[in-house]
Amino acid sequence: MCLCIPLSPENVKSGLNALGIRIMTLEVLEIESLDLEARGVAHRDGKVVFVEGALPGERVLARIARRKPSFDTARTEQILKSSSQRVAPPCPYFGVCGGCAMQHLEPAAQVAVKQRVLEDALAHIGKVSPGRVLPPLHGPTFGYRYRARLSVRVVRKKGGVLVGFRERRGSYVADMTSCLVLPPQVSNLLPLLRELVGSLSQPDRIPQIEVAVGDQVMALLLRHMEALTPADIALLRDFGERHNVSWWLQPKGPETVHLLDASDADRLAYTLPEFGLRMPYRPTDFTQVNHAINRALISKALNLLNVQAGDRVADLFCGLGNFTLPLATRAAAVVGIEGSAALTERALDAARQHGLDAKTAFSTLNLFEVDVQWLRDLGRFDRMLIDPPREGAEAVARALSALTPAERPQRIVYVSCSPATLARDAGILVHEGGYRLESAGAINMFPHTGHVESIAVFEAPGIDGAVARSDA
Repeated sequence: MCLCIPLSPENVKSGLNALGIRIMTLEVLEIESLDLEARGVAHRDGKVVFVEGALPGERVLARIARRKPSFDTARTEQILKSSSQRVAPPCPYFGVCGGCAMQHLEPAAQVAVKQRVLEDALAHIGKVSPGRVLPPLHGPTFGYRYRARLSVRVVRKKGGVLVGFRERRGSYVADMTSCLVLPPQVSNLLPLLRELVGSLSQPDRIPQIEVAVGDQVMALLLRHMEALTPADIALLRDFGERHNVSWWLQPKGPETVHLLDASDADRLAYTLPEFGLRMPYRPTDFTQVNHAINRALISKALNLLNVQAGDRVADLFCGLGNFTLPLATRAAAVVGIEGSAALTERALDAARQHGLDAKTAFSTLNLFEVDVQWLRDLGRFDRMLIDPPREGAEAVARALSALTPAERPQRIVYVSCSPATLARDAGILVHEGGYRLESAGAINMFPHTGHVESIAVFEAPGIDGAVARSDA
C-alpha cells in the first residue's frame, strides 16, 4: 500500500528541510534604505531583510542566503525596478573584491546616505538633533586611498601569487591586477608586486604588504614570517630604486618594524600647505587614508572651532599632531594628549622642527579612563578638539559634563569615525552637560564604502557670541 502526498512547493521544501537540505528561496522585495554595509534594507512579514546589491527605491528579486531569528540576509538576483541613482560600477572587480561596497550608487547619493546615517544615529542613540546640518565634506572618489593593507597569498591554480584586498565574502584574496581607489602609482604596481613576491625565496611566508603613500615617496611594509635571504634583499632594493619605493620590514610583531635602508628615514611624510607643515610618519602610524579630505577636514575643524589668538586649546586623541600643529599656528597654547607614547614623541619632534614647541605640550595618557578631576588638573581650556577612534570618547564626555559652567570649554569640535559612538557621546554632552549640539555633518573620507566619518560642534551653556560658519 502506498500513501501518496501531493508534491506542492511547500511539501517539497518541508521534506528537504527534514533531510537537512536547505532551500534558498527567491523573494520580491521593496528596498527602503541602506545599512552601514551598503546593503539594501527591506521588510517581509515584519522581519528585516538585508539585501546585497540593492538600492533604496528598488524592487528586486532576491535569493535568501541566511535566516536568523531577528533578520534575514539575501543577494539580489534580478532588479525589477531600478533606482535612478544606480550607476554601472567602473571597477571590474566590484562585487568580488571587499574593498568597495557602493560603486553601484552615484557618488553624491553615497554622501546623502551617510548624512542620513549620521542624523539617524544622533536622533535614535543620542536623542539629540543638531541646530543645523553642515554641508557634507567630500572630495576625490577614486585614487584617494593613500593607506591600505594588501593581503598576499600563493595560489598555484591561479598562476602563483595574488596581492590585493580580500574578497567580499570569505577570506580569499581577490584576483586583481588594478584598483581604482588606490592612487594610480600603487594600482600600477599590483601586477609587479605579484611577480616580486613570487621571485622571493619563500613567497608563501609573506602574508601581507602595507601601503603608505607620502607626498614624495611610497612606503611598502613587507610582513615576512621567515628571514629574508641576501638575494631577497637585493630584489627588494632593485624594486625600490626602480619604483621610488621605501621598503620597511616586519619579521615579527609591530615592535620589529624597521627600514630596509636607514637612508630612507623621514622620507615618508604628508604636507599641510595651508599651515606650512610637513608631517613625517611611519607606515604603522595612524594617519588618514585620504590626504585631500584630511587637509579640508583640518581647515573646516579649525574654522568651526573659531580659535582666537589668545586661546588655550586641548587636542584629545592627538596622534601625530595632525590637528595640534595647525592649531598651534593660530592659538596661544595647545595641549595634545594621546594614548601612544610613540605618536606623542613624533608629534613633539614635528613641533620642534616647525618652531612650535614653545606653544605645544604633549603627554601620553589612556583617555578611556579619565575623570573630571584629571580634567580640572589640566586647567581650563577655551576650546577643545576631540578625535577618538571608533570606541569614541565616553569618559571624556562624562568628565566634561561634570565640570561647572565656568570650567568648561566654550566650544568643542568632535571628529568621529563612528556615528554610533558620536551619538552616544553627544547625548552625554547635551543631556548631562548642558551643551548644545550646534551643528553636525558627514565626511566622505572613504568613498564607495559604508564607512561614515563626521564632525560635530558643541557649545557650552550660556555662551554668547557668533557661531563660526564654515559651509565650504
